[in-house]
Amino acid sequence: MSFENLKQAVASDRKTWLVTGAAGFIGSHLVESLLHLNQKVIGIDNFSSGSRQNLVAIETKVGAECYAHHFSFIEADIRHFETCQTVCRDVDYVLHHAALSSVPLSVENPLDSYASNVTGSLNLMRASQLARVKRFVYASSSAVYGDNTTLPNREDKTGRQLSPYAVGKYACELYARNFFDCYRLPTIGLRYFNIFGPRQSAQGAYAAVIPCFINEILNNAPVQIYGDGKSSRDFCYIENVVQANLRSALTDSSECFGQVFNVCGGEQISILALYRLIKRHFEDKGLEIAIHDAVHRDFRPGEIRHSVGDVSKLTDRLGYRPTHLFNDGLTETLDWYLQRR
Repeated sequence: MSFENLKQAVASDRKTWLVTGAAGFIGSHLVESLLHLNQKVIGIDNFSSGSRQNLVAIETKVGAECYAHHFSFIEADIRHFETCQTVCRDVDYVLHHAALSSVPLSVENPLDSYASNVTGSLNLMRASQLARVKRFVYASSSAVYGDNTTLPNREDKTGRQLSPYAVGKYACELYARNFFDCYRLPTIGLRYFNIFGPRQSAQGAYAAVIPCFINEILNNAPVQIYGDGKSSRDFCYIENVVQANLRSALTDSSECFGQVFNVCGGEQISILALYRLIKRHFEDKGLEIAIHDAVHRDFRPGEIRHSVGDVSKLTDRLGYRPTHLFNDGLTETLDWYLQRR
């Protein structure tokens, strides 16, 4: 089934969805897409990394009436089991994206990372199992591949995890598999590579690389690169992530339950090449960009050197077909930031 046909099927049958981390980058795009598809959505976020501005953006996109009647937002923390029980009541589908999703921050604060990413996820799985939700889709990470040097990364082979964040995400995958085996909770994990798109924050010491580069270039500031710039990443546009979530939640294939799937673009680009690509895009728009040499900082602990994923499992088992290739998504993203400059 094409993604357009899938969306039409979703829109014709209203269900109740819980999106955790609803004020975050990925979560807010999921909420927006579901509301556009005539769904009832419950969002939860404690604003540890999410932004109230993302909620405002959702309301602007879907309209005040839709936002008021079909979206319920709860400011709360999934580290509390009773909260998870409350928000899972009468929910059909859970899209779990609440997390402290920073490798460097987890190195500095492993206990906080564990509490949010592991305890919070376990609370939500248990609450979902007790509430008999139809599907539990959760965000994992390419960080679980660790020091595996066999590229592209395939779901059946991981290495030694290099950060507390990576260990926590891997633990969530094990719990999710166990909850399907023990309790028949239909879980599906999505191993995100480097997701990007509009509304991604450039604020904070641990912001993602693309919004950081955009922010620094547009402010005529030197771009900061950790390491020699030869490290490579696999970038995936946010609209493709929305598709992966919907396909995972709506699949009837029991062979997919308890499994994890790469969500990626399937191609690499070095950090230096990414910087040059973004800079050239802005120059082609006629902007006067100051020419600065990149400032190289020390490699950050826990960072993977090279990362690229194999998306064939998601394609073969769930019918995923990307709507945006990397360059298309990057153009849309850069134009969005330019419009708000």
